[in-house]
Amino acid sequence: MSATDRKLEGLAAKLGRALHARGWHLATAESCTGGWIAKAVTDVGGASRWFEGGVVTYSNAAKTNLLAVPPGLLSRKGPGAVSQATVRAMAEGARAGFGVEVAVAVSGVAGPDGGTKKKPVGTVWFAWATAGRTLTERHVFAGNRAAVRRATVALALERLIELAADDD
Repeated sequence: MSATDRKLEGLAAKLGRALHARGWHLATAESCTGGWIAKAVTDVGGASRWFEGGVVTYSNAAKTNLLAVPPGLLSRKGPGAVSQATVRAMAEGARAGFGVEVAVAVSGVAGPDGGTKKKPVGTVWFAWATAGRTLTERHVFAGNRAAVRRATVALALERLIELAADDD
């Protein structure tokens, strides 16, 4: 196991303790990570106490059909799959669909191709939905496809830990 794999394992375990302590359950809605966030959390023994489930919605149709992302967001005239509006809808759709206290969603351009001037390779949008609020962030990560995806998983877990530890 590499040092970076150990980092993800440690983050997932810490997240599990925080969610379990708070009595929260997690759902994931993933595109560019292909289920890696769900894999990281289910690598933790006892994850069934706090992880409800996840979906990999790689295509636009899956985002609409499984997470109720409005088709207009994904159309040529909309902001597209890699956008704040889309990840917000994905996270909120996962939270509602799984009936959980917190959900995370990610959508990005992991590479090696597919980037544009507005959305270069490494661009990832994140959303974390809890009762009454959805937080979003955009990051542009350096590195190859694996590095972009690994950094995405790490950041998703780090922010989930912060949310689970937040007392407001």
